[in-house]
Amino acid sequence: MARARQVAVVGSGHNALVCACYLARAGHRVSVFERSRQIGGAVCTEELFPGFLYDVGSSAHIMIHATPILDELKLAQHGLEYLEMDPWAYYPTPDGPHLAFYRDLEKTCASIARVSAEDAEAYRRFVQDWAPLAEATFRLFQEPPTPMALGRRFMTVPGPRRPMGAGLQEILQSYGDVIARRFRSAPVRTALLWLAAQSGPGPDERASAPFVGWHAVVHRIGAKHPRGGSGMLTRALARRLESDGGAVRTEAPVERIEVDGGKVRGLTLAGGERVEADLVVSGAHVRTTLLELLGPEHLPAEMREDVAATRVGNGFGMAVRCATEALPEYLGEPSGAPIDRHMGLQLLARSEGSVRQAYAEYLMGKSASEPQVIAMTFSAFDPDLAPPGKHVCYLWSQYHPYALSAGETWDSIREREADRILEQLFRFAPNMRGRILHRHIQSPLDLERRFGLLHGNVMHLEMSLDQMFGFRPTPALSRYRTPVSGLYLTGASTHPGGGVFGASGLACARTVLRDL
Repeated sequence: MARARQVAVVGSGHNALVCACYLARAGHRVSVFERSRQIGGAVCTEELFPGFLYDVGSSAHIMIHATPILDELKLAQHGLEYLEMDPWAYYPTPDGPHLAFYRDLEKTCASIARVSAEDAEAYRRFVQDWAPLAEATFRLFQEPPTPMALGRRFMTVPGPRRPMGAGLQEILQSYGDVIARRFRSAPVRTALLWLAAQSGPGPDERASAPFVGWHAVVHRIGAKHPRGGSGMLTRALARRLESDGGAVRTEAPVERIEVDGGKVRGLTLAGGERVEADLVVSGAHVRTTLLELLGPEHLPAEMREDVAATRVGNGFGMAVRCATEALPEYLGEPSGAPIDRHMGLQLLARSEGSVRQAYAEYLMGKSASEPQVIAMTFSAFDPDLAPPGKHVCYLWSQYHPYALSAGETWDSIREREADRILEQLFRFAPNMRGRILHRHIQSPLDLERRFGLLHGNVMHLEMSLDQMFGFRPTPALSRYRTPVSGLYLTGASTHPGGGVFGASGLACARTVLRDL
């Protein structure tokens, strides 16, 4: 093994911590510097109101279960316990019957058959067709997106949907087109459209079909939530890091990445403290890292221009996180419906048209007049999150632009928009009116202020094809390295993008270790 190096990591998001843990496991001396008082970045849980634990960022952990990270880092030994979300998605319709997407494909098809026998069979074919491609994509997501890796992963995909011919044509379609072509019933179409919309691109964006196709993998890997909250993942990573001799410092904002002779030399923290390091890995936004923390003299002018030109977009969502006295009872549910409806993502979108209308308003700089909502009620099966008889209800809503038209500002309209989001919950579950004890609002501007998510974009950069794979964040930076020797990038700005995945941290660590 190469000699032990001193590694400084900027930020404690889950990708940064994953990278830090792998480097420390390999024998390097790793220190993580987090600007906030809490570790975890957007994978963080806090007691915002007495007795209630809130996920203040992401909640549903899906893609990380397609990686070896949990097993290789032995995170269960460091306090991480996952609870299954099954069904992982649930679509209540006022007229019933409701749709439930279970880990078990046949159980899911049986649920869909209550709405449409034709669509139940169509969904089975959809999963069979897309699963090989989605599996290959998830494997590619865990390594640098080189042309050789792309060819190796995709040209060996078995089955009728390998990316050539009709299969390639479908991949290049929008997810709205794929859903409309494959399915007939309105509830099935709406549920899948709203699920696919969670990565950001609109329903009609070309080559966005994989955003619905990747859900085929969930039937193998499942969807889960950590007991005690989403932040239990990053806390377990921090404990793993410390067990290998690493350290995490909170309230230690990085002011500058120090470079001398084209080689990284360490960090300077706010207040002037100097931290020497042989290597620096930044999990901060790519613009923050290369345009603010790194002096302009250390990066070619053309590369600075390319980084500045990356599309951050205009945000796309906000959250209202509630402490409640009850769980939602959705209209049209039979009396005494099983608790499993509260275990996954509850899809509160009235129709395909309502999703598209909300997106159209967003494009005009208007917050959706009828917000489209995903409700999450993990206290239904995790008693650690709320006092007895009480619950948490997280509401993620789209579409809400960061830059507003008509002279509005987020500081002036955030309460109004939170009221609209709650009204959407009440429309589907009238029993929740008057049962909200507390609410914590996170507008796109709040997300930027709290997490450094520019424009409130939880994916850092837009997840469009021209900013994915070898184009993310730019072609020259897509393999986690920078022109500064010893400076590396990880996090949602890099391949494969946002979501609780850890793949960027894993691939970045492998890159660093290969270079050493």
